[in-house]
Amino acid sequence: MSETTFPTLKDRPDADVVIYDGQCPFCRRQVQRLIWWDCQKRLAYLSLDDQEVASRYPDLKTDALLAQMHIVTHDGRVFAGARAFRYLTRRLRRLWWLMPLLHVPFSLPLWQWGYHYIAKRRGRCNADTCSPS
Repeated sequence: MSETTFPTLKDRPDADVVIYDGQCPFCRRQVQRLIWWDCQKRLAYLSLDDQEVASRYPDLKTDALLAQMHIVTHDGRVFAGARAFRYLTRRLRRLWWLMPLLHVPFSLPLWQWGYHYIAKRRGRCNADTCSPS
């Protein structure tokens, strides 16, 4: 699936927006998984390189967007990294089974650490492959 086939805000104007690194093959594969998990079509996707990101979300800085996935909800709330994934466990029916695990009280720092551990290694890519090492 190419980036151009990811649903955008034009396709889903009332959706929450996932902002991801469209230059990273690992990140694009994760978006492909999100599309499958999003059976209710609640998400739209924007690569952080898309000009629409800068115009719609001027407060989001490129360095922060490169460091972790962001979700901007239809009502303007912003979630990043592990918090974004936790949000998805409440929003996407196919991820509900993960909700009890990710919402254990005081566990967010552990999930953030794990998210950052993987995110730091995603940059070890070549043109065809990209995976955490």
